[in-house]
Amino acid sequence: MRILSWNINSVRLRLPLLMDVLKRQKPDVFCLQETKTPDEHFPVDALVEAGYAHHHFTGMKGYNGVCIFSKYPIDNKETYKRCGKNDCRHISARIKGKNLSFELHNVYIPAGGYEPDPVANDKFKHKLDFVDELTKWFSKNRGAKDPMVVLGDLNIAPLEHDVWDHKKMVKVVSHTPIEVEKFTRFYESMQWVDGIRHFVPDDKKLYSWWSYRSPDWDAADKGRRLDHIWVTQRLAPALKKQAVLREMRGAERPSDHVPVVLDLKASA
Repeated sequence: MRILSWNINSVRLRLPLLMDVLKRQKPDVFCLQETKTPDEHFPVDALVEAGYAHHHFTGMKGYNGVCIFSKYPIDNKETYKRCGKNDCRHISARIKGKNLSFELHNVYIPAGGYEPDPVANDKFKHKLDFVDELTKWFSKNRGAKDPMVVLGDLNIAPLEHDVWDHKKMVKVVSHTPIEVEKFTRFYESMQWVDGIRHFVPDDKKLYSWWSYRSPDWDAADKGRRLDHIWVTQRLAPALKKQAVLREMRGAERPSDHVPVVLDLKASA
């Protein structure tokens, strides 16, 4: 089973790019973040026609928005309000594959603004509170032995080689010590397995985001790994391979994020 996750930065604007990725990668399930459209304007028909008849999404005009589309039936659809906000950042559904079923959570953690100070910057405080709430919620409501996948734009690059320059980035939102500490606590609380890093050593540079502000993003390569796919220990034996579709950052009118892909062995 192939799972793809992508912060698409407007699903309607980049629908042609999405259709191209689906045609080439042929995922069984794909999840998007930052769809930026209310539900009534979501391009459902085109995606159903492409083979993804089963879906769950929530969105709002111009901001946020997450979706799950699957070739396999889904049930137990849930939409969550985090930190008291109805801002379309977390949904889940159970994917009912032929030989592999699991609960899938699509999460879009807030970016947090530019000032890494929760007192001076409400956006940063919201980000930290959001991660804390996820940690508590999963620990209380789910078990580490449950077959689960959590993925999305988690907006934190936790490892030294998840950013282009660790020393220069420790004071930049997405790689600050307090974010990494809370992110690590979330990760360890459920004994998650990092599905992408499972195949890529921690000492190897790995990115999924490059700023629009960099005119020559490829040569400069000042990236960050903000997009993640995690699985519980129950699914760890099913991990088969990963891919980060770096070439999509060079597409015409690209998202600043690129898709990340994880393959699971359906026989597990």
